[in-house]
Amino acid sequence: MNLQDFIRDIPDFPKPGILFKDITPLLSNHKALIHCADQLADFCPTDIKIDKVIGIESRGFIIGGMIAERLGAGFIPVRKKGKLPYTVNSQTYGLEYGEDTLEIHVDAITPGEHILIHDDVLATGGTAEAVCKLVEESGGVVVQCNFIMQLDFLKGQEKLKAPVASLLNY
Repeated sequence: MNLQDFIRDIPDFPKPGILFKDITPLLSNHKALIHCADQLADFCPTDIKIDKVIGIESRGFIIGGMIAERLGAGFIPVRKKGKLPYTVNSQTYGLEYGEDTLEIHVDAITPGEHILIHDDVLATGGTAEAVCKLVEESGGVVVQCNFIMQLDFLKGQEKLKAPVASLLNY
């Protein structure tokens, strides 16, 4: 199955000059969704037990939970500031215009746990880098960062110390 057939290009979104890669056609097709989750789970190292999978708000929640189920791992949502109900650790990171903050519950990771990070797209790498820092501050070990797609020309992979796997590269 060619997952690229399920990625829709939206020109000039969210602003002029951007070609947005929309995954909603992939999510709405049962066979494509299952195939995507299976392929991403297959990317995971087999020599290290993944204890928990992090899904990054919000599209990372969907397939991240499916990957966790396939790996027999727990699932951790990392959310934007103010969305989690318990005590959190926070990491602020730069955006093109300003900054944003991601949060994780303080008890989400037990020191030494092996963590897989998942999101839909790796672009500039700022979001994934911030999540890696949250994992490290919590005492976890980032085993790998998985993405449905990677925008190679933005060089986000260069910001990440952990191995990166993606199904599609643009």
